[in-house]
Amino acid sequence: MSNNVVLVLNCGSSSLKFAIIDPVNGDEYISGLAECFNLPEARIKWKLDGEKSEASLGAGAAHSQALQFIVKNIFSKKPELLANIKAIGHRIVHGGEKYTQSVIIDDSVLKGIEDAAAFAPLHNPAHLIGIKEAFAAFPHLKDKNVAVFDTAFHTTMPKEAYLYALPKELYEKHAIRRYGAHGTSHAYVSREAAKILNKPVEQTNVITCHLGNGASITAVKNGKCVETSMGLTPLEGLVMGTRSGDIDPAIMFFLHDNLKMSVADINNLLNKKSGLLGLTGVSSDCRYVEEHYGKDEGATNALDVFVHRLVKYIGGYSVLLDGRLDAIVFTGGIGENSGTVREKVMKKLSILGFELDQERNLAARFGKSGAINKEGTRCALVIPTNEELVIAQDAARLTA
Repeated sequence: MSNNVVLVLNCGSSSLKFAIIDPVNGDEYISGLAECFNLPEARIKWKLDGEKSEASLGAGAAHSQALQFIVKNIFSKKPELLANIKAIGHRIVHGGEKYTQSVIIDDSVLKGIEDAAAFAPLHNPAHLIGIKEAFAAFPHLKDKNVAVFDTAFHTTMPKEAYLYALPKELYEKHAIRRYGAHGTSHAYVSREAAKILNKPVEQTNVITCHLGNGASITAVKNGKCVETSMGLTPLEGLVMGTRSGDIDPAIMFFLHDNLKMSVADINNLLNKKSGLLGLTGVSSDCRYVEEHYGKDEGATNALDVFVHRLVKYIGGYSVLLDGRLDAIVFTGGIGENSGTVREKVMKKLSILGFELDQERNLAARFGKSGAINKEGTRCALVIPTNEELVIAQDAARLTA
């Protein structure tokens, strides 16, 4: 076992994902998820030495109780692991314009995360709780906590990509602009794509599609993000599990004025009741949509709209890469596992020279990576994302 491992924490509003990772070889010694915070059924699941376990955290438990449980009941079974934790890496959804790369957490960084909370109200406050609880649980590592920002990879976007066509003072005074999300995932798979293509990252042009319950697409030119689909918040862009993605903004006025919906109700509708869930009326799960495609109108519409929107973005982003598109990359839960979505996307992209090899497509699922295009045609890759490894590597590098 390495004597230099990293604890990775990803604190959501009602959950906490954790892992202990070797940043050099990517070995994962412990991983788990605590969820349903502040509810009677608050619980925790974890995997240690290949063995899965779960337990109740007690009614109403939240981040503090979860971290205490992790240290006392899970890490205690591996004291040598605890002794070897040299840094703690925290996933932070929003860093605003301030943070263009990962940083060691101090008081000013805590303030910066708090300042950006207006753009990620469900996430950033939860991250702050997680950081403070980590300080308390691991006081000897207080100056070894690192923030890794989901927005950082997108800070290379040019102004024409990130500015909205709104009165300029809204950007100048209130920082209303496009920020993007999933940057850690897009950064990882674009680097992995460069390795597969046998090209330096700085000379690689790819379009990365992170498709899951949250979904976004990024144009990467010479290793840097030049455009991404999520905006001020993660609501903009592709169709997602429960989020609408792009809509006519005037729909909100119609809902408010004609249907008498409150702002809070509209917010809830667009973020939690739309997307695949809204179109099917039944489920936000892409597996349900695939299983019922062609049999149920809602599921058929959902998959068709999802693919249509994605293909429009890929087509649009292909012209931003100065005439050279080396590959498209599929990642995320849907991107890595849905042969059906990839097949439909590739068929619609034939104008760009993509041709699907169905045998390769079906082989590249469930954790397997690889090219899914026919030999001699434009490259399409499936690359399982590994945000936790990126966080561990950044934390180790900054605290070395």
